[in-house]
Amino acid sequence: MLSMTGYGRAEYSENGINLIVEMKTVNNRNFDLNCKTPRAFIALEDAIRKTVQAYVKRGRIDLFVNFSDTRENVSDLTVNLDKANAYYNASKQIAEKFNLANDMSVSLLMKSPDVIVDNSVLDVAEIEQIVKDTVKSACENLNKMRKVEGEKLVADMLSRMNTIKDLADKITERAPLVAIEYKNKLKIRIEEFLQDVKYEESRLLSEVAFYTDRVNIDEELTRLKSHIVQFCDIIKTEGMGKKLDFLMQEFNRETNTICSKSNDIEVTRYALELKNEIEKVREQVQNLE
Repeated sequence: MLSMTGYGRAEYSENGINLIVEMKTVNNRNFDLNCKTPRAFIALEDAIRKTVQAYVKRGRIDLFVNFSDTRENVSDLTVNLDKANAYYNASKQIAEKFNLANDMSVSLLMKSPDVIVDNSVLDVAEIEQIVKDTVKSACENLNKMRKVEGEKLVADMLSRMNTIKDLADKITERAPLVAIEYKNKLKIRIEEFLQDVKYEESRLLSEVAFYTDRVNIDEELTRLKSHIVQFCDIIKTEGMGKKLDFLMQEFNRETNTICSKSNDIEVTRYALELKNEIEKVREQVQNLE
């Protein structure tokens, strides 16, 4: 099981080609890839996406590519004199306005945006495989971290699932006593009210039977314990975060019903503890792929 939170990095540097790929991921219900690459890599974005999808099924992924080509290629550079003139005139106006020395130089002008334009075209086809391989390495490093985080999450959730089972067992043990205590309390109250007047025992039993049926939580407890077994089985498989997310909704449904049916302070206390543990597990599930 993989966490949706992680970081991966890979680097390629050979024959004048320098490439760094960095990735970070956070939880998201769907696959959401945000690529920040050089303009020349636009044609490679689909290949990058497919490579990432082979390693990440869902989550928000921010992918950064830093690329430089220092090979001895003939560059086609042109100078945008209009831009250079505009920057120079702007520097003169600022110098005159604030009574400062104008230190604008050729080197500063050349560093200004869009003054020097590189018209050479990068042939992305010749570096496509390098890019895909580097992205693949970054994904593998990312998943190493996500696996470590995922194992920690799984250990924590299984521990909490044991707590949930213990609480469900306590409610199961307590539930049958609720009707018995209700019958005894009702009988005492009737006898105190009627004193020496005789009453029909069948009416008392009928009222107790009605109450017992109303507060019965056997079905909810059976389903809750079934959910615990399912959870422990599902969590051993890869890429089942969405299924676990749905299952936690069922956990909440059964616990809410137990709380609403309960007319006993002990059962209510256990059920509220259940809700607290279930919510903690649900939050952890949100971070699983």
